[in-house]
Amino acid sequence: MGRSFSISVVLFLNLLIQIHGRDYLYHKQARGFAKSGCDLFQGSWVYDESYPLYETSQCPFIEKQFDCQNNGRPDRFYLKYRWQPTGCNLPSFSGEDFLRRLTGKSIMFVGDSLSLNQWQSLTCMLHTAVPHAPYTSVRTGDLSIFTFPSYDVKVMFSRNAFLVDIVGESIGRVLKLDSIEAGKMWKGIDVLLFDSWHWWLHTGRKQPWDFIQEGNHIIRDMDRLVAYEKGLSTWAKWVDDNINPNRTRVFFQGVSPDHLNGEQWGDPGANFCEGQTRPALGFRYPGGPHPAELVLEKVLRAMQNPVYLLDITTLSQLRKDGHPSVYGHGGHRDMDCSHWCLAGVPDTWNELLYASLIQN
Repeated sequence: MGRSFSISVVLFLNLLIQIHGRDYLYHKQARGFAKSGCDLFQGSWVYDESYPLYETSQCPFIEKQFDCQNNGRPDRFYLKYRWQPTGCNLPSFSGEDFLRRLTGKSIMFVGDSLSLNQWQSLTCMLHTAVPHAPYTSVRTGDLSIFTFPSYDVKVMFSRNAFLVDIVGESIGRVLKLDSIEAGKMWKGIDVLLFDSWHWWLHTGRKQPWDFIQEGNHIIRDMDRLVAYEKGLSTWAKWVDDNINPNRTRVFFQGVSPDHLNGEQWGDPGANFCEGQTRPALGFRYPGGPHPAELVLEKVLRAMQNPVYLLDITTLSQLRKDGHPSVYGHGGHRDMDCSHWCLAGVPDTWNELLYASLIQN
């Protein structure tokens, strides 16, 4: 009986792995929902009149580029959608509970302006939950610290688009794929949430480096997806070598998608994301998986330390309506289909972050 049961379990698990294509066991462990038996990242967007979770007028520290309503966006439908997992419900976000759980601790977002997007969302969600609690917000260089003194909680953002180093040398600015000096700042933080992708694609004047270095080899350029994987692998090794998982929880934001090509959501005549007022319907994005997401998952699978993937890619791909478009900081001179309006999609990322923290 015991032997036949064990064989049946093995066969069942093998079948699951084959059905899902990607590494099923990895996802159950890395996402951290094995106990609940529910994948919070599979689902659809449903209209909910009780949303949004806040108004930006309640949070004077929200940056102008994310404040779409105040920048003149005329529609509000995009504010009214809630993420509904297929097999269960997201726990209701409680900012006060979040702060109590983190009393005496610190959480740091490390990454590019998509990390800034999520950090600003979380600070507003927490502030509006405890509006009478004092707070301070201080920025020094690339580090921003939002503190709730009465809870002794620090919510931090460290701007670091590549995670690996860019160093000024005699030949110019060098992107070093195997060097992480900035990691010194990450030590001692209780919750770390990383993000990196968008800046790996920049070329021309927006490209912040002149050369790429790996080991002793210096080159002008390489396939950006390959460079991304090499940089992520350096970050992964740093986490494995320097982070005690009993002391620090590590998350990766996942790959936040942009919406520049209407063919990917079945509207080839779309002018980027301008004028989009509703999410894409259904559970799957017509454009398919994001290439960088597949690279990220490959790197996470090879790690020794547990890193919890906030797998926000597909649910965000469905939100072609959630970007500032012409209602960001640049108006009609600057179409923004990469960042997200606040309130908006990053609030859901933080609801998922909260769910993972309370379930693990």
